[in-house]
Amino acid sequence: MSNTPLRIPLRPLARILEAREKGENPDSIEKENLRLRHEEMRDRARVRAEGRILVLGAMFALAFVTIGVKMWVVAESEPAEPRTSSAGSAIVAQRGDIVDRQGRILATNLDTFALYAHPHQMVEPVKAARELAEIFPELDRERLEKDFTGSRRFVWIRRNISPEQRQAVHDIGEPGLLFGPREMRLYPNGAIAAHILGGAGYGEEGVDAAEIRGTAGVEKKFDDYLTDPANGGRPLQLSLDLTVQAAAEQVLYGGMRVMNAKGAASVLMDVKTGEIISMVSLPDFDPNNRPPLPTKGHPDDSPLFNRAVQGVYELGSTFKIFTAAQALDMGLVSPETIIDIRGPIRWGRHAIRDSHYLGKEMSVAEIIIESSNIGTARIAEKIGGERQKQFLADLGLFEPTPVEMIEAPSGAPLIQKNWSDLTTMTVSFGHGMSVSPLHLAAAYATIANNGKRVRPTLLTQKAPQDGPQVMSTAAARMSQDLLRRVVTEGTASFARIDHYSVGGKTGTADKPKPTGGYFKDKTITTFASMFPANDPRYVLIVTLDEAVETSGDKPRRTAGWTAVPVGAEMITRIAPLLGLRPEIAPVNLAGITLTSN
Repeated sequence: MSNTPLRIPLRPLARILEAREKGENPDSIEKENLRLRHEEMRDRARVRAEGRILVLGAMFALAFVTIGVKMWVVAESEPAEPRTSSAGSAIVAQRGDIVDRQGRILATNLDTFALYAHPHQMVEPVKAARELAEIFPELDRERLEKDFTGSRRFVWIRRNISPEQRQAVHDIGEPGLLFGPREMRLYPNGAIAAHILGGAGYGEEGVDAAEIRGTAGVEKKFDDYLTDPANGGRPLQLSLDLTVQAAAEQVLYGGMRVMNAKGAASVLMDVKTGEIISMVSLPDFDPNNRPPLPTKGHPDDSPLFNRAVQGVYELGSTFKIFTAAQALDMGLVSPETIIDIRGPIRWGRHAIRDSHYLGKEMSVAEIIIESSNIGTARIAEKIGGERQKQFLADLGLFEPTPVEMIEAPSGAPLIQKNWSDLTTMTVSFGHGMSVSPLHLAAAYATIANNGKRVRPTLLTQKAPQDGPQVMSTAAARMSQDLLRRVVTEGTASFARIDHYSVGGKTGTADKPKPTGGYFKDKTITTFASMFPANDPRYVLIVTLDEAVETSGDKPRRTAGWTAVPVGAEMITRIAPLLGLRPEIAPVNLAGITLTSN
């Protein structure tokens, strides 16, 4: 039986006969039936169209809801790098190189492989675990066997392997051992500039790619720059000179060993641009194999501790030149002004003394040359506490240095809250206030730059800095002359070296005990210098921790015997590398008499 609906005729015979009997027109019946048929067809078409619109609307609504839900899921989820091999290649190519001021590579990327396992694909898992433990002695063989024979379907073995190790693993012949391509951060110079570079590790990672992220130093500070695709692979150029850095590390390491020091730090800085040419902290480490963070002990017991930036110490008599420079700048004294140095100066239970008797009075120049605590304290009394604080703040000694390292904020100076008259006197000769060697370098650079403030930087500069004038040019130059006389006549006589004139100041400070007070046989010794002395271009700070010179009858712990010889040797080594020509002393030729016309 057909499902086609019966079609009603337009002129049904029964109705036509009935209409003729009544005298009606039969044609009107056909017109009426035709109208009804058209209305029926129209109604069916409308229902069909409305159904189609409803279905289409439902489909659009479903698509809209699906897209909205997907957008909500993406917005609420944590951002993550794709792990597929095609997208992974964009991760490993992102991190830029780090180079020194001459363009020499300090940090770069190296193609390598990761090693992982699919235990369910292994043929001989126990044998594979045994042979892997022979290739990688640091792996736990029993742990590998447990992982390979258990229910795990994926096991990380090594994040990085060398080509030789990859070949050895390949020779095992185990199909369940797989290699994933990736890049690793490489420091081709090993431990050189380790504390500045810091190190890098893996962030988001998968079997086919890994994201390299900085963990410390400039690597972490400039993480965004080094991973920004907009930089087009341009390297980060530092102000360091690789050759000078290597020489400084070698000399400082030798000096630390000879002087039996626990640790050491040095900073070499351009006095015009503020560029850090070299910065060393010892002991150091290899950033290719960065050691773990310490979990106990003092922070500076770890080789990760940056003594040049994070090490905050009382730096002793190196501060005396700041007191003299301020007094000279204020017109309170001249280099020839006579100061009463009779002592001790007593303040309650405290007494300020000199290391040995220096007489009853000295000129300001002699106070700096012979390093008199009493004389410096007397000058500080003339200055006053508030003005002293402002001057030291203008030198940048009250705030962390702005150097571009992630560790810089942790090197904040330690300053006494109650700045009493006693504090004014003790700070004048470097006690009662602690700063880092980098702070000291920046402050000495201001004196060497004729009184204009210089801020340290690890980035190359194209022009000298135009900082504020902290002191007059005249006061700065008188201070430079005093520092030169400290070397030629005073406590830094071991810095009189051939062919290069050096100015500087020694500083010896007793090391504080963790429980309060000071050790009697442990010191922080510092030599703060500038060269060439007649027109300073560089400042060099050398600091030794617990140094002791033992060549004589009794141990000597002062800076003149420990830090100064190391600083002098470093200047001798690095000055030619910096392009400084040796100074030739004039001599009279034998048998020739000079006459004038």
